[in-house]
Amino acid sequence: MTLQNIASGIQAGLKDKNFDGSLKFDCGPDGVIVLADNQASTKDQSTDCTIRISTENLAKLLSGRLNPMTGVMMGKLKISGDMNVAMKLGQLLK
Repeated sequence: MTLQNIASGIQAGLKDKNFDGSLKFDCGPDGVIVLADNQASTKDQSTDCTIRISTENLAKLLSGRLNPMTGVMMGKLKISGDMNVAMKLGQLLK
């Protein structure tokens, strides 16, 4: 699954929800997905919070197959910046 496909899926999920703040999924050499202004894009920009994660684990996280807290404890994702923004992500994953 490409980052553009994942971003499109996130964008569809934002349709009926509001995400306050900005968050970046940094997938290393694969690129980034940025959630800002209630939009999901693959254009890199500065954000309040960054989550470093592989593309494979991002797909698992968004599909519910990877619990965020378990992912942090296992080192599958690393969070930097405003933790409050990261915590809001959980509302989007429901």
